[in-house]
Amino acid sequence: MSKQILVLGSINVDHVLRVDCLPKPGQTITASSYDIMAGGKGANQAVACARLGGNTHMMAAIGQDDTGQEIVQQLSDEGIDTSAITEIVDTETGVALIFVNDNGENMIGISAGANGCLTEYHIEQNHSLIAGADYLLLQNEVPESINQQAAQIARENHTRVVLNPAPGRPFSGDCLLAVDLITPNQTEADMLTGIQVTDEKSATQAAALLHEQGITDVALTMGQAGAYVSSMTSGHPEGLMVPAFPVKPVDTTAAGDTFNGALLVALMEGKSLQEAAFFANASAGLAVMSVGSQSSIPYRFQVEEFILCDQEIAEAVDTPHT
Repeated sequence: MSKQILVLGSINVDHVLRVDCLPKPGQTITASSYDIMAGGKGANQAVACARLGGNTHMMAAIGQDDTGQEIVQQLSDEGIDTSAITEIVDTETGVALIFVNDNGENMIGISAGANGCLTEYHIEQNHSLIAGADYLLLQNEVPESINQQAAQIARENHTRVVLNPAPGRPFSGDCLLAVDLITPNQTEADMLTGIQVTDEKSATQAAALLHEQGITDVALTMGQAGAYVSSMTSGHPEGLMVPAFPVKPVDTTAAGDTFNGALLVALMEGKSLQEAAFFANASAGLAVMSVGSQSSIPYRFQVEEFILCDQEIAEAVDTPHT
């Protein structure tokens, strides 16, 4: 049986407005287009895992509405096992309002809806699913207590716990103790460590502080600079930059989600953290070249073709600097 990735996270209905520039407080702007599509960090990452070759299950909640059911069907059509997605009575599926400007930058507001209604009972119902998975992928769009409960079950059963700490928020006490791999962006790394990450030196410092919290592996995404990856080896951190692919972004909405899904698939296939980050950078690079969240997530064959077209970057990762 192939290794299994379990994504515990959010399902949202994305309402996307494309605008010339992001609105300022009190400003009304006119959009050039408006779309409604499936989203949510959990669902996006599950789709990325599935499209890139991962045996993927998803645990989540939707509201008692047709839109939620349609999204679950879409996830199933992607090859994702949706049997652990539950419907919450008298609740609506989560909603995200997204502005995207001409540079591909975005501004997002979220109403949790059913995502905030997952309970300890739902997690315990799926105890065996968590225990049997090889990787458990978490984000911050469900209650922290739910993530902690699932992570503890995973830790007790040798399921590797991966946390994408997005959207960024403070964590309570020992929330990170059960995390094996963390994947913050620069803003989230700042929130977690107090270090403003702007270059490799500051990324190294932030990763060191995350290692001190018991986290073995760190993959810190830095936009067009690439990703800084660090692992604890023989009690000492070893890190390096993995360069990004030079692309012109159109929409960065699902870039981080694509990176996380790709990273897990590559790790599941036995690649090193450095190799996995290279594959994840390529996948995210393709994602930002298309509009939308799940619609922009590439398939495996597209990523492989993209990598073959950029041998210069492929060679660069073989001669990293520490």
